[in-house]
Amino acid sequence: MLLTINGNMIYGGYILKYTITGDNLQFVNIELQQGEEIHAVPGSMKYMSGNTRMETKMEGGLMKGLRRSISGASMFLVKFRTEGGSGVVGLGGGVPGKIIDLHVVPGKNWIMQKTAYLGSQPGVSVDMTFQKKFGGIMFGGEGLILQKVSGNGIAWGSACGDFNVINLGPGEVYKVSTANAVGWEESVQYDITTVGGVKNVLFGGEGLFVTTLTGPGKIILQSMTLGELAASLIPYLPNKQ
Repeated sequence: MLLTINGNMIYGGYILKYTITGDNLQFVNIELQQGEEIHAVPGSMKYMSGNTRMETKMEGGLMKGLRRSISGASMFLVKFRTEGGSGVVGLGGGVPGKIIDLHVVPGKNWIMQKTAYLGSQPGVSVDMTFQKKFGGIMFGGEGLILQKVSGNGIAWGSACGDFNVINLGPGEVYKVSTANAVGWEESVQYDITTVGGVKNVLFGGEGLFVTTLTGPGKIILQSMTLGELAASLIPYLPNKQ
């Protein structure tokens, strides 16, 4: 069961308390009570209280670990628990950007771009899934393999830039610049279409294709991709020649 009460998440009979703080270099600050646990990708822990214990495991066995690894997450996950009372764990992403909380329930899975998964409650699973459209594989910017987040509980995702979360109605369409879709509910249809118009293709700055997302369902868009961030820094890097 997953409910929201005063900003806290009730899952499995207990309240999970957490906050997301910061601007473009965010933390998710999770307060764990005795017996509570979260999972996270290796390297995402930025701080933890002294009574917090971490254990690295290949959650779900070898095949599940390999599937996670192929999806861009990690073969191993790190478990965090507290001893002797409550404790705190702080997770952070690997690039300047945002962290978002996903309320995952059975029958409402999320599809995320590769490496977006940050951590979750134990009832949430991250696995690989494949692009269903050939055009999405070749021109969508997300690649062949994506992450599928399913189960029951809270998960946290991270990516570059600022986020805009939009709830699409049935048949409602958004056209998104290549690779700027961080994630979407599995009910959303993902496809690739052409920009249209010779001048748009040559001088519009978006290239030949855009991503098309069709509702119903929520989508998460980012203002800047990691590739765009890297390209913007190239002129300012030292020239070794």
